[in-house]
Parts: sequence; C-alpha cells; structure tokens
Amino acid sequence: MFQIKAKLLYNKRVRGNYFHCKILAPKIAFSSLPGQFVNIKVSDSIEPLLRRPFGVHRVDGSRLEVLYEALGQGTQILAQKKAGEYLDIIGPLGKGFKYVQGARSPGSIILVAGGMGVAPLLFLAEKFKKRSTLVLIGAKTKLQILCEKEFKALGCEVKVATDDGSLGFKGRVTDLLKKTLTTIDHRLSAIYACGPKPMLKEITIVSKKYNLPAQISLEEHMACGIGACLGCAANTKHGYQLVCKEGPVFKAEEIIW
Repeated sequence: MFQIKAKLLYNKRVRGNYFHCKILAPKIAFSSLPGQFVNIKVSDSIEPLLRRPFGVHRVDGSRLEVLYEALGQGTQILAQKKAGEYLDIIGPLGKGFKYVQGARSPGSIILVAGGMGVAPLLFLAEKFKKRSTLVLIGAKTKLQILCEKEFKALGCEVKVATDDGSLGFKGRVTDLLKKTLTTIDHRLSAIYACGPKPMLKEITIVSKKYNLPAQISLEEHMACGIGACLGCAANTKHGYQLVCKEGPVFKAEEIIW
C-alpha cells in the first residue's frame, strides 16, 4: 500500500455521467491486482472530508485507470479535474480476485457485471485473455452498458442484458446467466461477479444450484479503506469481516445475506 501524489493524465467523459481517467502512479499500478481498489482524495479542502474508493479498472504499465460514474459530491468534483492536476491516492487496497492456473483451473470463465460493477472486471478479463471467457453485462438501459467493445477486443464472448430491452436480452443479467447455464457445458466453469447486492445474492444462489465456484466483489460505503473505521462490515460464515480489508472480493458461499 502506497500513498502518493499522482498526476492525472486524462479525465474524459465516456457518455452521460460516466468518466474514464488515467493516472500516472507507478508504485500503485505495478502492485495492483484485479479486484483491488484505490482511495482518492478528490479535494484539498475538508469538503468532502473522506476519500472515495474506486476499483482498479485496468493497468497500463505505470498508469492506473479508473472508470466511474459522477453521481455524488465526490465523484462530481473528480469529474471536473483536468489533465496535469495531481491527486492524493492510497492503494492498492483490499483483497482482489483469486484465480488458479494449471490442472486445477476451471475450463471457462464467466464474468458477470451489473451497472458500474463492470469497472474492475476488465482488468480481470485481461488476466484471463488466454482462457475461454464469457462476459455478461447488465444495466437498466443500453446507455448504461459499458466496456462491451473492450471485452470483445480481448477475445471475450460478450452478452448484454437490459431491464428495458433496449439492448440484448430483456431482463436482469442474473436471468441471462441462468439462461446461459442451461445452454453451455458449465461443469468446469467459474463465476466472477461485481455489481449491486441483489444481483450478487442471486448469483450466490445460482452458483450453489449449479455447483460452481463463485467469487463476488461487494460494494460498500468505505470511509477509510484500511479497516480503521469499521464502517464496512459484511456478515460472513466467519463472522463480520471488513469489506475494505478482508474483501472486497469474497467467495460467494461465505456471505450471509
């Protein structure tokens, strides 16, 4: 874990309220793993006082990339930052996705993203680019579907679900997952997911039904990011654990919903 002043190389609007930024942060970039996050101080003033957590979207050499939605005060301030400005960043934080190689590896990888849960999964897909990888992306409408082209560029098969049917499968991404599992040989598959809690809860149920290993990245409000404030506890089979420290990635079967 490092705390550094990092130079913002660019900060561009993808569409709507979605932004993509690239930050020069060699120490953090070189040591980041898929599923980990960084805490960014978005202002030099006391408003907002707390840092904001962002999943590592991808790493490009010494450069760290973040994909985010400008919704609250903190992310709206970040969206106004210009190339050349400096950000106070702590990271990498938390425990990321675990993946195995060799004989014990699953035959195919299924990545499931709900909304902004797509952000950390592109970094993970890059690690799996030599493996058969299926990516399921879900959102309310087609304008909220992100990274479809980027996943395809890595050789992933991509399927999309929208609640309103404006793109791809009409319905929830978990319904698309269920449908997909009935049409493929999933016996050696493994699921990696990030998104809202209701989606992750449903994935836990589905993975148990099909006897598939699943890892999920929990989204929680994180005040400190280092386990000091005790504000992001999740109920697990091992007792309450801090999402920022013991997670954000957990085995799905460990979470008590």
